[in-house]
Amino acid sequence: MSNSEIIAAYFKAIQTGDLAKLGALVAADVIWHQPGDNQFSGTHTGAEAVFAMIGSMMEASAGTFKIDLVKDIMVNGAEVAATIDFSGQRNGTEMALGGVDVFTVKNGQIAEVWLYSSDQAAEDAFWGKS
Repeated sequence: MSNSEIIAAYFKAIQTGDLAKLGALVAADVIWHQPGDNQFSGTHTGAEAVFAMIGSMMEASAGTFKIDLVKDIMVNGAEVAATIDFSGQRNGTEMALGGVDVFTVKNGQIAEVWLYSSDQAAEDAFWGKS
């Protein structure tokens, strides 16, 4: 698979809940940089920690957090950027934002991820501190 195909498969696995495929695409020692100043922000190391964080996001949003649209996947060697729309509902509030996800692909797996939100303050307010 090309790096573009790996990232497209990653988003499809997230959108369809294909955890086995997701596990195969993310390196065991992945480094994940979650932006902002909220309960999920910070650097998470290892697939287990990343999947636990995503599980907590799903729990906090009662299963409503999702990637609505993958607009563009752009490749520059091992680096892949994707523009996305994401949304969720939590405690009677809604979030619908754009973002840019930047991936480093090594040996056919996602090795590092940097996420960017179009309105980090709104995302921080949505997720809260706990």
